[in-house]
Amino acid sequence: MGKLRRARALALAIVVALALALSTSRARAQEDDPWFGRDKALHFTVSASLAVVAYAGASLKTDDRPTRVAAAITFALGAGLLKEAWDLTGHGDASWRDLTWDVVGTTTGVLVAYAIDWAMSRLRGPGAASPVPPTGH
Repeated sequence: MGKLRRARALALAIVVALALALSTSRARAQEDDPWFGRDKALHFTVSASLAVVAYAGASLKTDDRPTRVAAAITFALGAGLLKEAWDLTGHGDASWRDLTWDVVGTTTGVLVAYAIDWAMSRLRGPGAASPVPPTGH
């Protein structure tokens, strides 16, 4: 089994375990967890920021946009999943709504980073040299 396949299997196992834990945990009541609370804005902002930073970091290593997108999603959403897992251990209140805002923030951050990347490549033009040297992988 290749490294990528093992990583995907591990990620899926973590998501399934978190989903089961959230569904059986003493997750806070919905009336105590508003969709538009201050903490939701923090989940959105942090996830979006992490996605943009991860996309930019990946652009230093590869010209491949799908790889950049995958790195950004993995990093930002992974942080959100880890935060909810931490909350499940008694350090906070695990919430599907928090996780939803993590997904929305991650998606927004990736789309903003991708749009900036696309616009910059259009400004450089089709014959412009890439600022990233090929890695040979």
